[in-house]
Order: sequence, then C-alpha cells, then structure tokens
Amino acid sequence: MTTQGTYHGFFNYWHTTMQSNLLTHAMEREFPALSAVVSELKQTDTHFAKLLAEHDDLDAQITKDEVGITPMGDAALEDLKKQRLSLKDELYRIATTAQGA
Repeated sequence: MTTQGTYHGFFNYWHTTMQSNLLTHAMEREFPALSAVVSELKQTDTHFAKLLAEHDDLDAQITKDEVGITPMGDAALEDLKKQRLSLKDELYRIATTAQGA
C-alpha cells in the first residue's frame, strides 16, 4: 500500500468514526463510571430499559442524518436532539439514584 493510500484509509476511518459530533451518545460511553449500573438496570428495570431503547433509537436517527444516510430538516433534527437529551437526563437520574442505593 502506498503512503497516500494509507493516509486516505486513515482519513476515511477518522472521518466516519472519530469525529466527536458523529460518535454515539451511548450512556456507557458518555458516563463510563455508570456502565455497571446501566448494564444491570437494562436487565432488571423495564422502565429504564424502555427509556434506554428510545434514547438509542433517537441516537441512531440523529447519526443517520449527520452522516447523510437519512437527511432531515434542521427543525426536525433539533427536536430529536432535545428528545434525546431529555431521555439522557432521566436515564442519568435513574442510574445515579440506583448507584447510590
């Protein structure tokens, strides 16, 4: 492989996986200190699991827009991001309460 080919391979990898605005907003990634409690709550708390599934679905929709797979308007994207943030706040509250219990 040429040096130029290596560079382009790295650039494509970085462009699709490393840009911070395109990284997943998974709870375990954003709050690594809570990963054990999040994993447990997914298995034991149906309300938490439902909220987490909704959060992850919204995150996937937002990512599809940001990478151009399923583009949407700015207002629709902003609405999805607000919904995701609201869910993340609730999930964080549940997880930190469970962690402190």
